[in-house]
Amino acid sequence: MESTTVTVNVPGNDLMSDLVGERDVLLRRVEGAFPGSAIHVRGNQITIDGDHAPTVRRVFDEVVALLQQGLAVDENTLDRAIDMVRADERPSEVLTTEILRSARGKPVRPRSAGQKRYVEAVADGIITFAIGPAGTGKSWLAVAMAVRALKAGQVDRIVLTRPLVEAGERVGFLPGDLMAKVDPYLRPLYDALFDMVDAETAQRLLDRSQVEVAPLAFMRGRTLNNSFVILDEAQNTTPEQMKMFLTRVGFGSRVVVTGDVSQVDVPGGRSGLEGLQNTLSGIEGLSFIRLGARDVVRHRIVQDIVEAYERTGVKPPDLDRPTE
Repeated sequence: MESTTVTVNVPGNDLMSDLVGERDVLLRRVEGAFPGSAIHVRGNQITIDGDHAPTVRRVFDEVVALLQQGLAVDENTLDRAIDMVRADERPSEVLTTEILRSARGKPVRPRSAGQKRYVEAVADGIITFAIGPAGTGKSWLAVAMAVRALKAGQVDRIVLTRPLVEAGERVGFLPGDLMAKVDPYLRPLYDALFDMVDAETAQRLLDRSQVEVAPLAFMRGRTLNNSFVILDEAQNTTPEQMKMFLTRVGFGSRVVVTGDVSQVDVPGGRSGLEGLQNTLSGIEGLSFIRLGARDVVRHRIVQDIVEAYERTGVKPPDLDRPTE
């Protein structure tokens, strides 16, 4: 590959300081990501030398666009932007998509191109399946979209459910009332809900049944109208349970089904997700979104672990399972 020299003109001194970071930490991080590249700053101009110069220029162009749209760029955001540019994606379009403001007033956004496709599918469709490993934001983004729909008056309630394989679906044998019984298994969804709304609002929604929590077995015989329904851990449904659940969808409702096909714990191994995409292909308003290691938004080492398991075909650890 022939060495190339390119330049980037950065508008404004303030933007330049945010672009290179304190003590040039972001600048050096870009250099480290593209070995053999030499980056020089003079005034408001960045000169890039090396085989990867055109790609590095795209990174800087994208980060400038992020900064101009008011997004704070730290080392983690920069790393994700670099990964996206390498994959020929546009971080300035992905990372600035806002779903809502969290309980702390922070914007809730997709953090990868796959997550953005997922959010768009949920917004545009009736039933969305999100399939991928732990840490890809399947449940968290589903709850964010549900809260947004509830706040906008698009639905009357949110229903959170999952199969209780660990309890053999026999919740009657567990101590406590229904909420106490299912709470440990639905804790990731609860955590996401409390991220989106403050504790007082969340409790009020629960008290008014605007947020309903129930094991999948309790969905039988119901018709869910004007509801945003999230079925989590769907890989642990049986084919019969999946059919039962999908036929509960009523008028004005939206459904998100999340699952990780590498974490099937159904007795006999007959997961309701297995082969489902082929069965349901061609149905209008229904889509499948596949998320992978590049969509993991936890610590970078988690992404590396997921990729390592994917390469070897070994079943990865379940990072979302409640602990004993």
